[in-house]
Amino acid sequence: MRVLSIKNYYPQTRVIIQMLQSQNKVFLSRIPNWNWSAGDNIICFAELKLGFIAQGCLVPGLCTFLTTLFIEQNQKVFPKHPWQKHFLNGLKNKILTQRLSNDFVGMTFPQVSRLCFLKMHLMLIAIQHKPLFHNCCSLILNPSSQVRLNKDTLGFFIAESSKDVKRALFYCSNCHSDVCNPELIGKCGCKNRSRQQLVAPTIMVMQSSLNEFAPTAEIYTSISREQTSSVTILTTRNMPVDTADDSDMLDSSGMFHWCRSMPLDKVVLKRSDKATHEFQNHIVACVFGDAHSSLMGLRNFVMPLRASNYTRQELKDIVFIGSLEYFQREWRFLRNFPKIHIMPGSALYTGDLHAVNVEQCSMCVILATPYKALSSQLLVDTETIMATLNIQALRISCPMSGSSKKEVNTSPTFSKYEGKQRYQQIPILTELKNPSNIHFIEQMDGLDEAIKGTSLHLSTAFSTGTVFSGTFLDSLLATAFYNYHVLELLQMLVTGGINSQTEHCLVKEKLYEGNEGGATFLSGRTRCKLGLLSLDETILSDIKPKKTFGQLFCGSLDNLGILCVGLYRMMDEGEHNSERKRFVITRPANECHLLPSDLVFCAIPFSITCDKSESNASIQDQDTTTNVTSMSQGSNFQGAQSALNEHSLSPASAMGEKKSPQLLNSRVYPLNLFDASDIDPGK
Repeated sequence: MRVLSIKNYYPQTRVIIQMLQSQNKVFLSRIPNWNWSAGDNIICFAELKLGFIAQGCLVPGLCTFLTTLFIEQNQKVFPKHPWQKHFLNGLKNKILTQRLSNDFVGMTFPQVSRLCFLKMHLMLIAIQHKPLFHNCCSLILNPSSQVRLNKDTLGFFIAESSKDVKRALFYCSNCHSDVCNPELIGKCGCKNRSRQQLVAPTIMVMQSSLNEFAPTAEIYTSISREQTSSVTILTTRNMPVDTADDSDMLDSSGMFHWCRSMPLDKVVLKRSDKATHEFQNHIVACVFGDAHSSLMGLRNFVMPLRASNYTRQELKDIVFIGSLEYFQREWRFLRNFPKIHIMPGSALYTGDLHAVNVEQCSMCVILATPYKALSSQLLVDTETIMATLNIQALRISCPMSGSSKKEVNTSPTFSKYEGKQRYQQIPILTELKNPSNIHFIEQMDGLDEAIKGTSLHLSTAFSTGTVFSGTFLDSLLATAFYNYHVLELLQMLVTGGINSQTEHCLVKEKLYEGNEGGATFLSGRTRCKLGLLSLDETILSDIKPKKTFGQLFCGSLDNLGILCVGLYRMMDEGEHNSERKRFVITRPANECHLLPSDLVFCAIPFSITCDKSESNASIQDQDTTTNVTSMSQGSNFQGAQSALNEHSLSPASAMGEKKSPQLLNSRVYPLNLFDASDIDPGK
């Protein structure tokens, strides 16, 4: 009502509204003068919080990696161990935006990203792209070589300060081509003249820099804006294609997998029928709601796990454990998503955990209890902490050597080094409402290496990706006011690709038919993914040399179009780390030396499969690659990406044609949206 009053008084007022339940967004479309393009925006903490947790279920450690990009760490600490120094250095990096120099006009994103990395020590991960033949801007993570930069392109960087990213604005091909020190890149006198040129002279990259990071013997000493991209996207590795009997059914946006409404009794499991549902590599979600608690919006947790750029075979089963009375109230928001199961019971009882085969799950997430009026904030996480303790007590025995693929695939580290450990814990991701309760998690984990007297974001449990708290989301209201582009990127990263454009279309229930629907479907399914890759057992093994992170970054970007953004490293290679715990390193330094056991957080193009072999084996058999979480690849709904593909001069533009059989097999269905009759009036 306040938004309605403000818009009636002055329609041009920019409004940023916070909502508790994401399904209430449908009412905003009925408010006169609401304008997404003018900066009006919605922040739903429940949606973002569950989105973060969903990413942590898809890729171990990813929840922590994404969180570190949006928190401010001002506390002075003194690391006691080498791994803590690496983690704390990563906390200095944030998501920052900056308009790019017009000297980059006409260049491809891989070319610009590589140049920024080598000469400016900046990691460019995404751009806001506006195709020449369309008025719609789209936010794209790791665009392919088909996308060429236009004037005044907005870039998204992982960097330490806004002063550093200014180098991308001041860069001049005439004045800075031979500069070795990135600190010397500043505003020059010829800037105004060079900006008038749409096609500027060839940018020269220093031979010495390329020699250090060259992935092959051949050195490219210049990057021409008129030549086609030197980045080659690997198209010989075919993505799995669904058969006609199991063709994809998608919602009206083309962004998520869809199924016909499923009655609740069809998905309810019984403990006595465990033999008929032997789940493996699935996701177990523990919920502590009841018939009277407020709804937490589990739909926001499921949607990122059902992103459409996975094939139907790649989707993991989701098994909820909790009160059946609570799921009866949530089910109308979940009934159109495939491969969802419900086990009535509680995560506090070991029998219910064994009934869903929790020992073989890829991740067990423990969601915080819905809001309760309690006298003490220390008690809000009681059930969550007790469930975590209960699950951590379950140990999985591991053979000393020769683990099978199925056994390794359930391990949170996915590498050959797992055969050396005596046992492993079930991978857990715990949500805490009160960050100060982190010391309970640290104590039960037996972690004596934690930095004493510090916050949750400096804890060992957080650095390993096993705990999450959404308290930092409070600062997003200020972030949205000063730089709403950062909020848009965050929403895209954690919700499976939804941005303001998709919100607008989902709310209005736009259905796409004919050619327009095909264009929407193509741009939706071919968006980028984040994954966790091994250095020696995936396609990254083909990158030579890769002694440092800088060499790996340039080699993977040049040869595969894969953008490496972080590391998931063993805390200790010795016997002291018997459970093979890993910690997150956000944006390692260019000269950071890699270890053979390192796993790499990567932005992976849709056309790339990560298995080292060329076989057409299922993704489920890839023991060195975690599932990947989807990222938006310019998912606008007016066919902008389709127009870009038609007018692209890049040889890689034929890639879309190779995917067309898979796309045509999929059917698009309307995503059930909810009107006032669907909203629980009591919550």
